[in-house]
Amino acid sequence: MSRFFKLVFSVLFLSVFVMNAQEATSLSYYLPQDVTYNKNIPTPESVIGHEVGKWHVTHDKLVMYMKVLANSSDRITLEDRGKTFEDRPLLLLTVTSPKNHQNIETIRKEHLALTERDGRNTDVSNMPIVVYQGFSIHGNEASGSNAALLLAYYLAAAEGTAIDNLLATTVILLDPSYNPDGLQRFASWVNQHKSEHLISDPQDREFAEAWPRGRTNHYWFDMNRDWLPTQLPESQARIKSFHSWMPNILTDHHEMGSNSTFFFQPGIPSRTHPLTPQMNQDLTKEIATYHAKAFDKIGSLYYTEESFDDFYYGKGSTFPDINGSIGILFEQGSARGHVQESENGLITFPFAIRNQFTAALSTLEAAKNMRPTILKYQQTFYKNAGQFKSPQLGNAIVFGDEKDAAKTFHFAEMLQRHKITFHEVKNDFTHNGKTYKKGASFIVPTDQRQSRLITAMFEKRTQFQDSLFYDVSAWTLPLAFNLQYDALNSTANAGTVVSELKAPKGTVIGNGTYAYVFEWNEYYSPKALAHIKAKGLRAKVAMKPFTLEGNSYDYGTIMIPVQNQKLNAQELKQFLNKVAAESHMNITAVRSGLTEGIDLGSNNFEAVKDIKVAMIIGGNINSYDAGEIWHLFDQRYEIPLTKLDVSNFGRMNLSKYTHIILPNTFSLSTNETSKLKTWVQQGGTLIGYRNASRFLTNKKFINLDFKKTGIESKNVSFAAKGNHRGAQVIGGAIFNTKIDRSHPINFGYMYDELPMFRNTTLFINPNERSYNNPIQYTNTPLLSGYISEENLELLKNSVPFQTTRMGSGRVIVFTDNTNFRAFWYGTNKLLMNAIFFSGMM
Repeated sequence: MSRFFKLVFSVLFLSVFVMNAQEATSLSYYLPQDVTYNKNIPTPESVIGHEVGKWHVTHDKLVMYMKVLANSSDRITLEDRGKTFEDRPLLLLTVTSPKNHQNIETIRKEHLALTERDGRNTDVSNMPIVVYQGFSIHGNEASGSNAALLLAYYLAAAEGTAIDNLLATTVILLDPSYNPDGLQRFASWVNQHKSEHLISDPQDREFAEAWPRGRTNHYWFDMNRDWLPTQLPESQARIKSFHSWMPNILTDHHEMGSNSTFFFQPGIPSRTHPLTPQMNQDLTKEIATYHAKAFDKIGSLYYTEESFDDFYYGKGSTFPDINGSIGILFEQGSARGHVQESENGLITFPFAIRNQFTAALSTLEAAKNMRPTILKYQQTFYKNAGQFKSPQLGNAIVFGDEKDAAKTFHFAEMLQRHKITFHEVKNDFTHNGKTYKKGASFIVPTDQRQSRLITAMFEKRTQFQDSLFYDVSAWTLPLAFNLQYDALNSTANAGTVVSELKAPKGTVIGNGTYAYVFEWNEYYSPKALAHIKAKGLRAKVAMKPFTLEGNSYDYGTIMIPVQNQKLNAQELKQFLNKVAAESHMNITAVRSGLTEGIDLGSNNFEAVKDIKVAMIIGGNINSYDAGEIWHLFDQRYEIPLTKLDVSNFGRMNLSKYTHIILPNTFSLSTNETSKLKTWVQQGGTLIGYRNASRFLTNKKFINLDFKKTGIESKNVSFAAKGNHRGAQVIGGAIFNTKIDRSHPINFGYMYDELPMFRNTTLFINPNERSYNNPIQYTNTPLLSGYISEENLELLKNSVPFQTTRMGSGRVIVFTDNTNFRAFWYGTNKLLMNAIFFSGMM
């Protein structure tokens, strides 16, 4: 056959295949045909207007169908658990038999009793198993949420003995869209680029989503990393449901590269967290036999135990494992649209949906058949909880920060979301040279039902079975919050159990009429200052400590004089009272400017200038990093942040901005770079993160001396080269720095050491002038997590922060992410200091 005819034949074959794939989207393609279906139950097509798989379902249509279905079936109840940032509902369907629904609250309470001390000997033989099935936490991995339409229909409409037995013995919590905002964004993209005659060419625009793509939520967070930190509203609703039911199995439906087939857990055995019981993995492997059988039946390729891991407990497939449940990850090779060429032939959207639906059914089949064993496993997990105590954490853990009530509150709030019991501190006490004060500290007993989870949240871990990690290797949460904490041998200092956690209140204290002052230690101090400056008020920052009217004030204290303001004295006090309340911190009214140390009229009080901040986005900018910054400004500190898209950068007027943030990126175009350099030279402050630091060095914005990295690759086989290279990756670990608290970048920090998160291999040699190294890694920097010996040597005494003048402006760089995933509260203030105090550096 000639080359021409081969090409024609291939095109015709693909065209026929694609057309057939488009026509194959009927319920009979997806659903088991050995059962009957109740004709009174509306099909997805009758509600959303098209058959499943013909178009990507938009979230509004998904919601519409679930509501109609719940109103049509006595097997389903529907709960609206809250809103996303874009005000989309977070739905949960509870699916079980009508008889179980009549007694659902009793079933829930009896099930929860398995995880309590008084449920240790409960007979589980007749107890329903609880399965939480969730879909498409990455919005552009949409086959999951589209399969949820089919699953919901099947569970409502299927008839016969098999479905009756399943629903009688199972409570199914069906979460049709973990990420409504991302799903909507992605559906809009692929639907608007769909051709009537489907295009499978991977280079088609349909498969090239616009930045930031649909994977993430509104603020561009990967929500499959937030199950443990619970910083986002979607996560908080989901975790509340999880702890309300404590499901036995939780499934997490994803997609992966188009050239892959279908993956189900277990993952790579050596990459399972040591706190996860072996029985968990054994049960996961047994459940996998049901998936294999189901996929063998439909002829779909699959694999298991060859990739992914069960290490970081912030993922949907791993979080259940530390809570006595079994988390299961599904990964489907993605069409990333409606049909796409792949190494395994054409992969169609309906095919991907059918595989996800098949895995959902095989999960339920496993749950039904393994029900007593899995229930008993959960019961045993919590029965043994009291026996599990980490030597590292003692009998109790105390944490707190008397100078930062809000940050302490948010940490305690996170514990409370995970049903961890903690107490007030009975009286002030000192331990290991640290003072823990009543009202500002809490004690967590380690002998409680969530003992394993407590260990996972508080422990430091530096020894690992494997050197490769799918995600971070450390997340020690008190270090992330930069909170004082200690292990205690007893609970003698524990007061009453905290049942109702209240956010700290703020107000103006004192009756002075000379000035107002507040320290910079509090987490929401930047929010307060931003509101004060936005009101057009004058404020100054103390460059040195002082004592006034019996109170000591540290570097970075903010002072607002009463005189010569746009508000009169009474109006100013009323306004500052409002600011204090909204910022959860006190502001002190003082009577005099005479202090011990620098007086309030001293030149050592520098004027805080007005700010207008922008951030470059799009193109090669890392959307995660940019989203974390946007969220910090918008949600935490209420500071306006203009987002400058690189596609329009050449036409933008930069002169209006005082600061521009360049998140993690490797490059900008020549014209963009030149324009940015001119802006800095004319007085702007540029703040670069992570790989932007090397880019800015290469383009002569700043002169940084990077250490050379790289290791020898001798006696490494071809098969081992991936592991050899992977061992040099810092996937995410925690390291200790020593800081110069007198430098403006460190204003608001109480101690001389600061834990920092790092997931780069950028190592900068310190400046020859010591005062230009206000943050420096110590000689023994590793606190928690994995780093190779070679990289550890490079990290020692290197610096993660540098700044220099450039013309009339300034360039600031951080090699590390100070805003990681919204839960790294401890270093958020570094960016705020770079914004408010850059002119003083």
